[in-house]
Amino acid sequence: MYTRDTTVINPHGIHARPASTFVKEASRWRSNIQIANLSQPDKKPANAKSIITVLTLGMSLGSKVSITAEGADEQEAVDALIALIDSGLGE
Repeated sequence: MYTRDTTVINPHGIHARPASTFVKEASRWRSNIQIANLSQPDKKPANAKSIITVLTLGMSLGSKVSITAEGADEQEAVDALIALIDSGLGE
């Protein structure tokens, strides 16, 4: 299992368009991937390959997020997803 944390930099948070970009990238990897909104600890981690569950996390500007993967390509998957969030998810 491999985990890294980052902060959402998108001015409007991770809404539908950036969430779609995130889920598309997450779906490329074989590992099981979870994303959690550390700024709202009452919410359970979500399946990073499901846009519906990613959107339910309500990740807004400044939200601390954690990505965890478990599987053959776990480190590469997490590093790629962290880099994507850190880049602003194409916005």
